[in-house]
Amino acid sequence: MEPYQWEKYRRLGLNIAYYRRMQGLTQMELAEQLNIDRTHMSRIESARTGVSLDLLFAIADQLHVPVEKLFERE
Repeated sequence: MEPYQWEKYRRLGLNIAYYRRMQGLTQMELAEQLNIDRTHMSRIESARTGVSLDLLFAIADQLHVPVEKLFERE
């Protein structure tokens, strides 16, 4: 993965982790709600894998945030 692309996935993963924690959820709990494995959730948050749009929208829904919030830089 190109460094520029990796930074985008890194930001996405950090934001997912941030909003997950704000909801008081563990990776396991969020993964169970999404019907994915906890290791898959971990890989998404650590930018070690890509994520489909369907899963991205499901994550945003479970975290009760607009999907665009997952891409913001803070």
